[in-house]
Amino acid sequence: MDVIKDPEEAVDRYGILVYRLALAQTKNPDDAEDVFQEVFLRLVRSRHSFDSDEHLKAWLIRVTVNCSCSLWRTVLRRGEIPVGNEEFSGENTQPTDEHSEVYDGVMRLPSKYRTVIHLYYYEGMPIESIGTALKIGYSAAAKRLSRARQLLKQELTEGEYNEEHSDRILGNCQHAAHSK
Repeated sequence: MDVIKDPEEAVDRYGILVYRLALAQTKNPDDAEDVFQEVFLRLVRSRHSFDSDEHLKAWLIRVTVNCSCSLWRTVLRRGEIPVGNEEFSGENTQPTDEHSEVYDGVMRLPSKYRTVIHLYYYEGMPIESIGTALKIGYSAAAKRLSRARQLLKQELTEGEYNEEHSDRILGNCQHAAHSK
């Protein structure tokens, strides 16, 4: 496969990846669109030549993560409060049901863990490529993925426990109300 030289071709091939990753990072479709535009604007302005498509993909992922972090730093500096939890618009913004427990759990993870979960499970990237894209070693990428899985499992099992506990309390309250 030839190395992509045209930015429009890069948008066609990697646009969805960049948008989904930005959305996973920012949790807001409008911010994800801003990051998407900034990433491809940087690609157009860049004089960088890429050795392979994997090199370009890694560069786009790294720039997407950096732009997403920069967006949050800007928001924090200005003292703005992100709206968050808006309904997602558009088709295929996420590869899974946005309202599933797992998706909600992933979105509650810290950014560095959301990123590796997104790249590994949603984009199907191997750990080695994730490490390269994020400019961390293989073992650091594997450790982040492992830690992200632990946190997600903890998040989901605590949710189940809390739901069970709430159901038990509600059942006891209803039983007590009928007893009177």
